Amino acid sequence: QLQASGGGLVQAGDSLRLSCQASGTTFSRRQYALGWFRQAPGKKREFVATITWSGGLVYYADTVKGRFTISRDNAKNTGYLQMNNLKPEDTAVYYCAARQGTSYYYTTDDYGYWGQGTQVTVSS
Repeated sequence: QLQASGGGLVQAGDSLRLSCQASGTTFSRRQYALGWFRQAPGKKREFVATITWSGGLVYYADTVKGRFTISRDNAKNTGYLQMNNLKPEDTAVYYCAARQGTSYYYTTDDYGYWGQGTQVTVSS
C-alpha cells in the first residue's frame, strides 16, 4: 500500500514536499523503485521523477529538472518529492508509484503499485 501526502494550495514560487509512505508485506525486505507522476485535469498522467532502490540514480522530466528533487529513506519506507519554485503549470494530482527492481522506471506501465494521489494547486 502506498500513501501520498503533503499536497496543498500554494502561490507561484513557493515550495512543497510530498511524501509517499509504503507499507505492507509487498514492500518489506524487497528492493523497489519509486516514481512520482502527476495528472492535470483533462490531461494524461505524466512522469515527474523516479529513484532507484539505493537512491543512487534519479531521473526527472525536463519540465521539473532543477526545481524538484526526489529522495527516499528506506529505513522509513518513505519517498519524498521536494518541489521548489512551483509554477501554476505544476498544478495537478500527484501520485507516487512503486515496483520491484533495482533500476529506475519512468512510464506508467512500469509500475504496479500506486498511491491515491495528493492535490497540488499553484496559484499565480
